Amino acid sequence: MPPRQIYLLSPKELSPETIAVAFAKTSHSPESLREIAVGLSDKSSAEFHEKWVVGYGHASVAEHAVLHLAIENVSRLAVESIESNRLASYTEKSTRYQKWGREDFYIPPELKGHLLRESYIQTCRLLFDTYAKSLAPVRKLIERQSPPRPGETEEAYDRRVRSQYVDSCRFLLPAASLANLGMTANARVLENAIRKMRSHPLAEVRQIGDEIKLVAQGEVPTWVKYAEAVSYLIETGKDFKHKGHKGHQEINKGDWCMLIDYDSDGETKVLAAVLYRFGSMTYAQALQTVRSAPEPERVQLAESLLGRLSRYDAPLRELEHTCYTFDLLLDQGAYAEFKRHRMMTQTPQALTARLGYALPRRIAEAGFEVPYRSALQAAAEMYERMADLNQHVAAYIIPNGFNRRVLFTMNLREAFAFCQLRAAANAHFSIRRVALHVAEEIHRVHPLFAKYIKLPEGETSKSIEVEYFAACA
Repeated sequence: MPPRQIYLLSPKELSPETIAVAFAKTSHSPESLREIAVGLSDKSSAEFHEKWVVGYGHASVAEHAVLHLAIENVSRLAVESIESNRLASYTEKSTRYQKWGREDFYIPPELKGHLLRESYIQTCRLLFDTYAKSLAPVRKLIERQSPPRPGETEEAYDRRVRSQYVDSCRFLLPAASLANLGMTANARVLENAIRKMRSHPLAEVRQIGDEIKLVAQGEVPTWVKYAEAVSYLIETGKDFKHKGHKGHQEINKGDWCMLIDYDSDGETKVLAAVLYRFGSMTYAQALQTVRSAPEPERVQLAESLLGRLSRYDAPLRELEHTCYTFDLLLDQGAYAEFKRHRMMTQTPQALTARLGYALPRRIAEAGFEVPYRSALQAAAEMYERMADLNQHVAAYIIPNGFNRRVLFTMNLREAFAFCQLRAAANAHFSIRRVALHVAEEIHRVHPLFAKYIKLPEGETSKSIEVEYFAACA
């Protein structure tokens, strides 16, 4: 029996396309992967891809070529499009741990030569100036509430309080704020990402798509050269743009996070799936077994399934057999973190100034409520002026404090991951409120499982709201 071998086909020595071809050829060649790779050239790899990936549609081969892209000085509005690809990985500039200067914003090319351009620039500067002015008073408030600990260095103290005051001040930053991010994606995902970006209504995103394509062609020239705009995406968006507008519904503060759909038999189906996995019965038999089990036995089954989980364990995939759909209204700053949970299905509405905004309690307690509201009001007025020209472009001026709607569906396994990560004490208070409320809703309908979601003791979505918000959705 030949000995087991595990080794790297290194991107330091081979191009991404060559590595992908080597993996593809192993399905038909008895040679080792190393031997296959030695016999390949960039030219022969390109010819292989042109024939099999482009010609015959064997696109899974492209998943073996991985690229790492550095994307700098793009708006946070554009970041939403870049990060909308489920099977890519991202790390971006944080609004919690970094600060912005007054010129760190994007000016959309759609405003070139337009009378609104200068007003847009002045409103952005007002937001950034107000943001800069808010930092000192809110920091002083935090310092009074959290003085240095005995023996704590100045540097350590600064790190400890920084996120606390920046967490509140970031509500003033607009979607035009510039950001840097790193993106890791395989060539198949990247081709689809480029297609989506080149079909986007914003010129900035289309330009980013063009530039990513150009850069990627240096590594995977065959795969991305056909990544063009998709008429289906463009025309479908146009057709539905006006059909979804029925006026602006009054916001009911109690309806900011509504569970609108779930499977009432979800607990039974998950437990039956686990019995099916580890047993030999049919799924119909497993369902009947769980349905006929007395309640103490169902409780014990749930304990066997979830009771051993540590904080760092992922539950079995059988939890994916039940799902929840929520209609959520949250501030844009929280959405920037929420969007990173791409294992769920998210349908966000366009960012507007028409759904109200949140007021962090620390902004109010620091005596900064008046300039805060004045700046957000100026942004709202600028939004309306720009929306008459182009609603998509108008979104650049919207600060993080404004609310946004998003419909999302996630399975129970993703609910464990989302709620535990985002309800943790070190998460931003906006997303903590969302995570706790989602967990509370799941506990209401599926208490057998929800009690195993590990949450901070004694905290609720309402307690977070009372502690951190003077006003919110």
